[in-house]
Amino acid sequence: MSETLLKAARRINAQARRKTRGLPALFFVTDEARTPDPVRIAQALPRGTGIIFRHYGAPDRAALAHRLAKVSRARGLVLLIGADPALARQVRAQGVHWPEGLMARAQARRCGFTTAAAHDGRALIRIRNIGSDAAFLSPVFATRSGAQKRPLGILRFTALTRMSRVPVYALGGISPSTAKRLLNSGAVGLAAVDAFL
Repeated sequence: MSETLLKAARRINAQARRKTRGLPALFFVTDEARTPDPVRIAQALPRGTGIIFRHYGAPDRAALAHRLAKVSRARGLVLLIGADPALARQVRAQGVHWPEGLMARAQARRCGFTTAAAHDGRALIRIRNIGSDAAFLSPVFATRSGAQKRPLGILRFTALTRMSRVPVYALGGISPSTAKRLLNSGAVGLAAVDAFL
């Protein structure tokens, strides 16, 4: 499944007007409930895939991040730590990913690549203003984790992506079948949780 998704992500990236130097076309996004063992999933990811390690409430978060970093280095993966520059430095991750609600902290705490989550056009503008390297715009399609948020849909997603001043990844309901609908959307890549299960 992840190889198929990677091929789709690379096709989307090849069409993008902007490029994300050093950031991959495909990201696995961890989720405490749905991916309790992200290390196991990381061990099967194709070389060059990115990981956004969220697991914000995990009691063993630091130990888990260290294990994930070790696998990432061995397998040629790009690791971003969610909302924790100190932990990112500690495990020698390539950068930090910020949830939309914590985005204001990103400017003062740069650490390698910086990405941030967005759910609308206003957030994309804020992401640009903090100097983020890329945005993860969601939910594009219906998803279990974004049940409280109405999906943007392909037309709205494309409009927001094209007006964005920062490169945009598609997140939310991403699968090999929905990925095909994102061709020519302006996205630079894909991000998913369930597609890696």
